[in-house]
Amino acid sequence: MRFTEEHEQFRKVMRSFIETEINPNVDEWEEAKIFPAHELFPKLGAIGAFGLEYDPEYGGQGADHTYTLILGEELGRCDCAGVPMAIAVQAAMATPALARYGSPELKKKYLEPALKGEMVTSVAVSEPDAGSDVAAIRTRAVRDGDDWVINGRKMWITSGTQSDWLCLLVRTSDEGGCAGMSMVIVPTDTPGFSVGRAIAKMGNHSSDTAELIFDDVRVPVSNTVGEIGRGFQQQMAQFQDERLIAVYMVVGSMTRAIDRTKEYLQQRDAFGKPLLANQYIQFKLAELIAEIDLLREYARTAAERYAAGEDVSRMATIAKLKAGRLQRDVADTCVQFHGGMGYAEENWPARYFRDSRLTSIGGGADEVMLRVLALMEGMGKK
Repeated sequence: MRFTEEHEQFRKVMRSFIETEINPNVDEWEEAKIFPAHELFPKLGAIGAFGLEYDPEYGGQGADHTYTLILGEELGRCDCAGVPMAIAVQAAMATPALARYGSPELKKKYLEPALKGEMVTSVAVSEPDAGSDVAAIRTRAVRDGDDWVINGRKMWITSGTQSDWLCLLVRTSDEGGCAGMSMVIVPTDTPGFSVGRAIAKMGNHSSDTAELIFDDVRVPVSNTVGEIGRGFQQQMAQFQDERLIAVYMVVGSMTRAIDRTKEYLQQRDAFGKPLLANQYIQFKLAELIAEIDLLREYARTAAERYAAGEDVSRMATIAKLKAGRLQRDVADTCVQFHGGMGYAEENWPARYFRDSRLTSIGGGADEVMLRVLALMEGMGKK
């Protein structure tokens, strides 16, 4: 795709922000197992990072999806995956449904402060017994007059210990499967809500991930996003935004990882010459660079088509599948070509290896992407 001067200016702003406000603090935040979202997010809100595609009436930039593409590619240049993941949740995973389907009152109260970075938000879908199978969720909201009374648990919630409000997918009727779900905004200061625990993870240490508990949590029915009973469909649309920005970030991170590895191999001598002079290493990196280029151009085409209003659900599914698998290969290669230095926690490849493993799991596991694609191709039963 062709980028305009405005695109490139935004890229420069994001790259400068990451190099000055995020990367110098990553080691500290990784060790602390959390980053200060309420300090960082207002700074991101000030440069418009959270509201790129949203209505200026609520603090958005009114731009098209190609700017989200640039946001994702630049977030991939962060020195960890945890912080950019939380930023992406705020920008493109917890807010799209509210922006599309929410009432003006809900958008004024919750979307606007989220776009300014004044409130931290999470999307709450997965449960202890329902991850990839969204239709199996059991957290329930029962109507009592003008209120929903919510009971249940949610799991694997990014920014869950810091969130000010949740975009919650909850069952609101006795209909099984995909039917009878609704999307509800839940402020986390509501009585009955609590954080069960922060979850220790293999990677993405700087992103707090939580189990959430709902014990007779009472919120107004007017906090429902869109139509009652249409929550599943709304979340499926929101998943597409999630998968696209995940792919953009992976492309950015893989490009930077390969560049850093080439630099190391050029400086490191073995058997009288730089490691990068080894033909096997050259060919392996060339293969990976070719695969990254293909994914980058595929992702950019998907972004252009999405910006033009086309349905890109098939492209998002394929890109997410290929991104997760390719990133695993890239991360493994970076560790291998750094040798013992790559295995040491003090050097970046070890963190990259741990962090990258989530791409094939979060936001729809590889197997779910294959199932979705198979159904799109007319194979199997829905």
